[in-house]
Amino acid sequence: MRNNTIYLNGEFLPLAEARVSVLDRGFIFGDGVYEVIPCYGRQPFRLTEHLQRLQHSLDAIKLANPLNATGWKELLLQLMERCDADDQSLYLQITRGTASRDHGFPANTPPTVFAMSNPLKAPAPALLERGASAITLDDIRWRYCHIKAISLLPNVLLRQQALEADADEAILLQDGEATEGAASNLFIVKEGTLITPPKDNRLLPGITRDLVLELASSADIPCLEQSISAAELRDADEIWLTSSTKEILPVTRLDDAATGTGALGPLWRRMHQHYQQYKQHLRNGGETDN
Repeated sequence: MRNNTIYLNGEFLPLAEARVSVLDRGFIFGDGVYEVIPCYGRQPFRLTEHLQRLQHSLDAIKLANPLNATGWKELLLQLMERCDADDQSLYLQITRGTASRDHGFPANTPPTVFAMSNPLKAPAPALLERGASAITLDDIRWRYCHIKAISLLPNVLLRQQALEADADEAILLQDGEATEGAASNLFIVKEGTLITPPKDNRLLPGITRDLVLELASSADIPCLEQSISAAELRDADEIWLTSSTKEILPVTRLDDAATGTGALGPLWRRMHQHYQQYKQHLRNGGETDN
């Protein structure tokens, strides 16, 4: 399968031939941002929204966007054509480029632009059948989690701590409130109402998160954007985690205790069906404005 072609600084080339300087600020400082865009039936999922979030991240770190929206779309479509899979995961990353090691921004330094596409695997059916397990951990990250930055070491450490505890994800607590997962957004269900924390600097503004809210509204499912206390998290009838790769993942165990009944919740089953219908609509050529 052709899935080893990448894009780097204006060229499409085999992954094995790609080279980035050891002085690249992404390598030295983690000075850059990224996006992950799923594609279904070779149709990018909410591409406009992903590119808008990319722009917000670039603005937040004071880095000029190397391409406009049309340029990004053309680049990513060409990259998709070089991969045989119909469902793909597009990854793109922009760093501040290569310069002498100094904390201050370098002048007149072109950014490093990297993108790749890989076959996208849907969440494992067995995981969806039993539900995921999660643990709660203190949020040790910085105060700018709304930026999709490549400096993800705190997230890596938190996720690894969850894996070492035989859990699938860590749900993070800050000042007594649940914010999000180490690599996911958070929803709970209580008495038929879907609740997710509001967007602020403590969490990433997830594209899938926003779609879930839209689907809930269209399906007349009550939903709120409000803070979730640690106690409310543990008392939830259902817990969901969302991301581009997890889609909508039900959590049936939290801190080694059952969530709700310990089985897949009825509202999750309903939302999962709506989400799969949305994906099929996209495969059939929906989102033509993207």
